[in-house]
Amino acid sequence: MITMIKNGEVYAPEPLGKTSILLINEKIAKIGAIDEQAVANIGVNYEVIDAAGSVVTPGFIDPHVHLTGGGGEGGFATRTPEIQLSDMIQSGITTVVGLLGTDGTTRHMTSLLAKARGLEEEGMTTFIYTGNYAVPTPTITANVKDDVMLIDKVIGAGEIAISDSRSGQPSLHELAKIVADARVGGMLSGKAGVTHFHTGPGKEYLSPLHQLLENYEIPASQLYATHISRSRELFDDAMALANKGAYVDITAAHDTGEWITYYKENEGDMRHLTLSSDGNGSLPKFDESGNLAGFGVASTRTLFQQVTTAVKEHGMALEEILPLVTTNTATALKFSTKGSIQETNDADVLILDKESLSIQHVFAKGRHMMKDKEILVKGTFES
Repeated sequence: MITMIKNGEVYAPEPLGKTSILLINEKIAKIGAIDEQAVANIGVNYEVIDAAGSVVTPGFIDPHVHLTGGGGEGGFATRTPEIQLSDMIQSGITTVVGLLGTDGTTRHMTSLLAKARGLEEEGMTTFIYTGNYAVPTPTITANVKDDVMLIDKVIGAGEIAISDSRSGQPSLHELAKIVADARVGGMLSGKAGVTHFHTGPGKEYLSPLHQLLENYEIPASQLYATHISRSRELFDDAMALANKGAYVDITAAHDTGEWITYYKENEGDMRHLTLSSDGNGSLPKFDESGNLAGFGVASTRTLFQQVTTAVKEHGMALEEILPLVTTNTATALKFSTKGSIQETNDADVLILDKESLSIQHVFAKGRHMMKDKEILVKGTFES
């Protein structure tokens, strides 16, 4: 499986100018001047894509997707459906991290693992967190540490809920134990071993995470908080946490560009900021008394839409916004072959129209998943 992409403006995510990229099997084999005749002389089938008038970027990494669905806060009928492969391809996502949410009773870690394995067979790179909102949190083996160490796809714990009426109302010591177990499991297996925290609308904001850093021997880089744009107060607290070395994540929504602008203007550490979709998670709305007032379903497509909106409507440079869905996420999660266009990295590549930034082509580990806006690879049971 050999593909040559030529004449495109490459963002790795830093701009490399107009150059060529050679994909061989699952890897990026060469970047720069490529002799097309030499490729033809190899004597095997190959594909050439003329990316003139296009930009070429790394595939997106989405660190927060409910692969098996989520929700249920309004009863069994409000459980959201499982993700489909084509949803992520259309969103420019080539690597995804799955998780459970509120429901760790009728949705199980083993089902999440099976779904991740199925999506990988269909062409997507997948990982998962072990656990859910609750503390003690559900695992596949006896504990978080063993899950991270022994199960290839488990890269950390999550999403553990704080500052939310739906959380397990954990003590600080209980949180510290989860973070420590995830970290040690990661150290012993060469993984990130992070703990991914769901942050609710409660008035404690991220204070439990600040307290963990103050009272326990926990490196800040092991903490990864999401849903930080619920309020200005929470967002300010998230910037303070990021400036201590933790990672923080904005759930993509209609106002994402405004939040990123605010983060920049207030000197938040841009290297420690990421974006995610919360794909197929429920979006419950509660009134002031805590009663469910309505709900929706998050879409993975929102992630790509908000990246393009940040460029087209908020005046951000493409090389400024891309790290939030590529290199920053890869660094936070220790994905050493993901998130950037460089030789020997996985061949996860997007080709976008230069003017509209719409997705024209998607390659996942060298496999052509979308061609000229048409999805080539669908999930096993997709029509």
